[in-house]
Amino acid sequence: MTGNGKIARTFELMNFEEGVGDGSLVLLKQGAEAKVFELNFVGRRSVVKERFSKKYRHPTLDAKLTLKRLNAEARCMTKARRLGVCTPALYAVDPVLHSLTFEYVDGPAVKDVLLEFGSNGIVEEQLDDIAVQIGDAIAKLHDGGLIHGDLTTSNMLIRNVVNQLVLIDFGLSFRSTLPEDKAVDLYVLERALLSMHSSCGNVMDRILAAYRKSSKQWSATFNKLAQVRQRGRKRTMVG
Repeated sequence: MTGNGKIARTFELMNFEEGVGDGSLVLLKQGAEAKVFELNFVGRRSVVKERFSKKYRHPTLDAKLTLKRLNAEARCMTKARRLGVCTPALYAVDPVLHSLTFEYVDGPAVKDVLLEFGSNGIVEEQLDDIAVQIGDAIAKLHDGGLIHGDLTTSNMLIRNVVNQLVLIDFGLSFRSTLPEDKAVDLYVLERALLSMHSSCGNVMDRILAAYRKSSKQWSATFNKLAQVRQRGRKRTMVG
């Protein structure tokens, strides 16, 4: 049975026994490491992220690495919430199917919101609010010794009604207190904003201003960020 079949069958049996829905799965996204589905889990609209095996690795090694990364992602999500950063609530960890089940966040990705800027969509006040929330959230992560690892506007959602920023996809997250790692985290976001959202102007400056206001360790991080930017420019020039 394929990975999709296994996970679908598991939830069909679970939901049949619990009497909470038909267990149907809707594929939301497929990346290099995992597939993400929407489903009904114990009566709640939820998302399940299933890490799939890599055929080029030895099966035993692959299973160990996949489980290690699954547990690391769950721990990082949990730590982020303890640090005061809004993330989806984690409902279940399945070490057999290598899957995480968590809350479905009703709202658009920041990517889609920012793409509306300048086209009768998002206004300056909304842009500023989003930038402040992003800077504050990243500062809380970094001051707490947590690196997100994939800070892009696709991995940030805006929860409807309350307009609350929610960080998702901690699959590349890790613990570190090094200013270098924090600076690289910010640089990844900066490059993503430049490539996808140049029409939003100085949004990264607004994010960094909020980061500086919230972080107690901003100075060392900003010094490293300047160095990381310089290295990035040299790589671009070399090609």
